[in-house]
Amino acid sequence: MDLKPRFTLEVYTAGLLVLSTLLTVLVGLLEPRLLWVLIPLLAVLVLVLFFLAGRLRRGLAWALQCESFENNSQVQLSLGATALPVALLSGKTLVWYNSAFRQRILADEDRLLAPVGKVLCGLDLHQCGEPAGQVLEHEGRKYNIFASVTSGREALTVLYLVDETDLRQRAAEYDATRPAYMIIEIDAYAEQLAELKDSEKARVLEGINRVLENYIGRTTGFLQRVNNARYIAVVEERHMKEMVAAKFDVLDKIRALEGEVNVTLSIGVGRGGDTLRQCEEMARQSLDMALGRGGDQAAVKTPEGFAFYGGVSRSVEKRSRVKSRIVAKALCDLIRQADSVLIMGHRMSDLDCVGAAIGVLRICKALDAPAAIVVRRDATLAQSVLDEFQAAGLGEDFISPEVALDGMTDNTLLLVVDTHIKGLLESGDVYRKCRQVAVIDHHRKAVGHIDNAVLFFHEPYASSTCELVSELLQYVEAENARPTAQEAEALLAGIMLDTRNFGIHTGVRTFEAAAYLRRMGAMTERVKLLFNSSLQEYTAKSNLVENADIYMGCAVSVSGELPPDMAVAVPQAANDLLTIQGVGASFVAVQQGSGVNISARSMGAVNVQVIMEQLGGGGHLTMAGAQMKDTTIDEAEKRIRQAIACYRQEQAEEEGRSGKKR
Repeated sequence: MDLKPRFTLEVYTAGLLVLSTLLTVLVGLLEPRLLWVLIPLLAVLVLVLFFLAGRLRRGLAWALQCESFENNSQVQLSLGATALPVALLSGKTLVWYNSAFRQRILADEDRLLAPVGKVLCGLDLHQCGEPAGQVLEHEGRKYNIFASVTSGREALTVLYLVDETDLRQRAAEYDATRPAYMIIEIDAYAEQLAELKDSEKARVLEGINRVLENYIGRTTGFLQRVNNARYIAVVEERHMKEMVAAKFDVLDKIRALEGEVNVTLSIGVGRGGDTLRQCEEMARQSLDMALGRGGDQAAVKTPEGFAFYGGVSRSVEKRSRVKSRIVAKALCDLIRQADSVLIMGHRMSDLDCVGAAIGVLRICKALDAPAAIVVRRDATLAQSVLDEFQAAGLGEDFISPEVALDGMTDNTLLLVVDTHIKGLLESGDVYRKCRQVAVIDHHRKAVGHIDNAVLFFHEPYASSTCELVSELLQYVEAENARPTAQEAEALLAGIMLDTRNFGIHTGVRTFEAAAYLRRMGAMTERVKLLFNSSLQEYTAKSNLVENADIYMGCAVSVSGELPPDMAVAVPQAANDLLTIQGVGASFVAVQQGSGVNISARSMGAVNVQVIMEQLGGGGHLTMAGAQMKDTTIDEAEKRIRQAIACYRQEQAEEEGRSGKKR
């Protein structure tokens, strides 16, 4: 059995003492008179060994070290002369080290035959043997330690310690001084300040400028105003970390400004890019995300993805229709250039999705373009509309994804309505096969959006996609652009669904769109019939409402799997739960195969989109959803409650920073 050097020396020393004691006893038995001489000599020997044990160990260690090198003095001299701290280990015991190791690591003390773990705490010889080595901190210095094993009669481990303290300090300083690019925009500048007097406008802008100058002035960066509504700023990474840790409290400070209007900011940040130009491009993408999610928030993009902060206010309605007119013209040009047009929405299409698709189909028909709506008839929440058009002899306008794939060409245009998320499309295969894609949507922008659209009409201020399509119809220059009464009713049904009969998230343009549809022949009585449900659906909805409980001001209801034709009861139950006193948001989760479908609704005080994003979904401030795969209903309920608790905590922190009370 191999023994450690230090253990071997201890055995030799103990053996010497035992042998001396035995000899003293034997001599004393033979000549008792000599005991008076031998006992003092034995005591002196013990004292000498006790006080000189360290020196004895060192002397023996030097001898052992020479044997271990097998008299290879060249190796010994090369290691001893190196400027790097070097040590030899036998097992985990120090048997040799050079002068640099003694001076820098041992503070000029002799620690031969000491356990290396007591000299270098946390040392892992296996990790040291890896190409990257092991980084350890010792006496305020950081060393990267490498290990290799020598060949010979007794294998020894050679430790090389590279002092990387200065290098790592410079690397940390380099990382801390990397630039982060910020683009700051005043939300809905033209709409918010249009009706103010010049003096009032100047007072509002002065308050914004003061807050931003103080905010950026605490850093080593700079702030530059590039136009009336936009600023740019460049700050060091060290200060950006502080801003992120504070969750961009400048949003709360701007929101708390007193004045004639309630002003909010949207901030796009690019950080971690290789160059300043790349950070600027990331900041522009972040600002688009912040604005697409309704504003009053900061979006931060890094090479790892997006992060969002804020977003507690409602979107400000934009009154200008210039964009709708421009988009309508561009959309008509795309339709004319295409061989055929496919119109597709999200999975489990609802009245807003199908109604918007019908409105876009009217545009295609007015331009004499072959077009069809891609929808799964066996997985939709708008069966009543489909049945109405089927009864009117227009069933051929609706095709399955499989039929759509067979009829596509290289010049087919795909028009996506009521969603902009790739993972939520009715058919991913249809999307991937189309070379040209256009998007019309009102949901707040989320990660994973369609990024190859030639036309992206995205307005989160709008109540519904049907509202946007109704506006586009008014700017189509064609003889047959006027929707029929049945088509107008489908569009109006979509608006009524997302606004809950014009109760929430409505603006001036919402009612203008409804008035236009009414002029086109839409009858509200007939639209109301589209929302009727069967007795079985009503019973399923009632059971979901009955099984709900209140958690942190939110109604949560979970259920096992429902029949496919009962799917419409889920969003209806979520809507009905909002009528209960004290409920600010509702979440209804239903088992669907191996996954769980969740429908979330709110009256605006709770941002259900943010909560659903924690579960992999998305949507709008007052209407959102998620589809959780490979999850049981119990796990889904637990995650819903965790997401609600996390949102409530962040909401309380934001309100605490802004000095507001719920």
